[in-house]
Amino acid sequence: MAKSKDVRVTVILECTRCVRNGVNKESTGISRYITQKNRHNTPSRLELRKFCPYCYKHTIHGEIKK
Repeated sequence: MAKSKDVRVTVILECTRCVRNGVNKESTGISRYITQKNRHNTPSRLELRKFCPYCYKHTIHGEIKK
């Protein structure tokens, strides 16, 4: 079967602060969220402010490649 060209695609959001700092010494990982976006309305990369449990604050989470 052919792969469908859905309008809504699943994307992964990753904390930009944890990645930039190379993961803090006290943290155990990198915060990631899974969400969906409309490919036609937002063709560019998605960035949202989400809570990062490793930074203990709201930070910008950016879309990453799968």
